[in-house]
Amino acid sequence: MKKVALISLVIILTAMGQTFEVQAQKTRKTSTVAPEKIEVYYFHYTRRCITCNAVEDVTKKTLAELYPEQQKNKVITFTSVNLDDASGKALAKKCKADGQALIVMKKGKRIDLTDKGFMYAKSKPEKLKEELKTTIDALL
Repeated sequence: MKKVALISLVIILTAMGQTFEVQAQKTRKTSTVAPEKIEVYYFHYTRRCITCNAVEDVTKKTLAELYPEQQKNKVITFTSVNLDDASGKALAKKCKADGQALIVMKKGKRIDLTDKGFMYAKSKPEKLKEELKTTIDALL
């Protein structure tokens, strides 16, 4: 009787061990999936006013302050694009930017923060920072 109980216990423990190993392998596989990239673009012309420069500066500083790891790992990128350059025009067309613009994109989703950028960058930079954070956090 003791032999039967011991053999049953060994079989049960072996089966449980195999189940845990399969689950561990599944967890390892899913954790290696790379997060989707969030791209922040600031489109501008060569000649820029104080507000134009402020939009870019506040955006860059906000991303560096709030998302340093994501920028380091290239999960969040920032690109300043000159619309007077041929390559800039091509990228603007892809992002549907008709002129100066602050655009956040993730896998086809496009969020235009241009109005808020120009409204707040110079007078209320903390408000632009808040808008960027809200937008990006929703995409993460």
